[in-house]
Amino acid sequence: MENKKIDEKITILGIGNTLFSDEGVGIHLLPLLEEALKDVENIEIVEGLTDGMKLLGPVEDAENLIIIDAINAGKQGGTIITLVGDEIPAYFGIKMSVHQMGFQEVLLAAKMRERYPKQIVMFGMQPTSLELGVELTEINQSKLGELAKVVIDQINNWRNLL
Repeated sequence: MENKKIDEKITILGIGNTLFSDEGVGIHLLPLLEEALKDVENIEIVEGLTDGMKLLGPVEDAENLIIIDAINAGKQGGTIITLVGDEIPAYFGIKMSVHQMGFQEVLLAAKMRERYPKQIVMFGMQPTSLELGVELTEINQSKLGELAKVVIDQINNWRNLL
C-alpha cells in the first residue's frame, strides 16, 4: 500500500469484547489514545465494541482507518501485531477473534460498495487469555503503552510523509 501525506481525517476504531479479558484490548486502549491525541486535529476515535455491521458507516466514512483489536496470531501473549491493507482478512480470512466475523463482513461490504478506506492499518495484540473477566491480563495491560505508541507513530507517519 502506498503511503501519501495525510492532512485529512484519520479514524481510529477500537473493537473488542470487554467481557473476555484480552479480547477487549481495542476498547481498553482508546482512553490512552484520547488523552495522547486530545490536541491533534482531524482525529476521530470510535468505540466499536462488538457492533458488527453497525460499524459499516464509520468504516465507509473513513478515508484513513486504524483498527485496534485483539489478534490471535498464535504468538506469545502481549505480542503487538501490525496488518496493512490486504493483509487484514476480509470475510474469508482467518477468524482472528471471537467477534471478528462481523467485522470481516463489514470490510467485505465496504469493498463491494467501493467505499473502502484509502489507507487501512490494523494494530492488535495477541491475547494472553480470553477467559471471562473485564480486565486485561497483567501481560497485555503492561503492553498498552507500547501499542498506543505504535498507533501514534502510524498517525505521525501518515501526516509527515512528503
